[in-house]
Amino acid sequence: MTNTLGQAHPATVLLGAQAAQQSIPVCDHYSGVEARMRKSLQLQQEMRAEFGHCVFDVTLDCEDGAPVGLEREHAALVAQLAREAAPGARVAARVHTVDHPAFANDIATIAGEAWDRLCHIMIPKVESVEDVELAVRALDAAGARDLPLHALIESPAAVHRAFDIAAHPRIQSLSFGLMDFVSAHGGAIPASGMTSVGQFEHPLVVRAKLEISSACHAHGKVPSHCVVTEFSNTDAMQAAARKANREFGYTRMWSIHPAQIRPILAALAPDGAEIERAARIISDAVKAEWAPISEDGVLHDRASYRYFWQVLERAHQTGRVLPVQAQAWFISDGGNPVA
Repeated sequence: MTNTLGQAHPATVLLGAQAAQQSIPVCDHYSGVEARMRKSLQLQQEMRAEFGHCVFDVTLDCEDGAPVGLEREHAALVAQLAREAAPGARVAARVHTVDHPAFANDIATIAGEAWDRLCHIMIPKVESVEDVELAVRALDAAGARDLPLHALIESPAAVHRAFDIAAHPRIQSLSFGLMDFVSAHGGAIPASGMTSVGQFEHPLVVRAKLEISSACHAHGKVPSHCVVTEFSNTDAMQAAARKANREFGYTRMWSIHPAQIRPILAALAPDGAEIERAARIISDAVKAEWAPISEDGVLHDRASYRYFWQVLERAHQTGRVLPVQAQAWFISDGGNPVA
């Protein structure tokens, strides 16, 4: 790559240090039972072959997946599955909470044995920066010094500290734990606040979602939206994903059933006309060496170029077919743009 701006990769020119932080899949798929974990990893590879890169992460679950009393055995299984995953797979693990008796062994076993095959570790029920620091020290002791952390925000106190948690340099993403958040209010939020519609209406839930999303965007991290439990209702799930993205600023969403993955990708994808427009504008900007351009009498400069580049990134992450002039910018390296 040359040093001239006109030949630099758009991500480098427009996003700078944030370029790498944002290049993770828009869907995070959870499974905790052995047969389902294996099927999830197989599905990831099938869809990777279809799209040319990973369009979703597979998070192997210890917190809710490990049978009581068999936490050590389950951690060993997760480490084994991560080590045996296909080259280029994106595999993560959700461990137990930092105050759980199984946490230390989870990190020592999974991160210690498979740190180089993991894309991140998810820490549930993070309440403070101190919880993040505990996880960081455990990861560092296990030899996983560069492994990113994702934090699950599940209580009113954690929401209050979301900006501080998001600011931590090891944090890559914050997720919202809807069910635990509602339960933490002692009945003050009705059960309807956990539904695919009600979670966007109750003021306390809405406030929490906005705080988490804002905290992520303030610090260049990825806001990940909570699970939708009505997994058999594709329309409801897609509507929730679309609303979370377009009105609440979430750029990633959880899946708990394989049938949710493609609808999430579709809901978070830009439409075809927007993709075509973005490719045209960025292509013209490259030709102009990033100087301002005019599109049908509308001025564009680097401020709007950033938006249109992010449209192309999102199109790539969701498996959309890119216009010919944009394809060279997304030579795949595990799903990340290559300069």
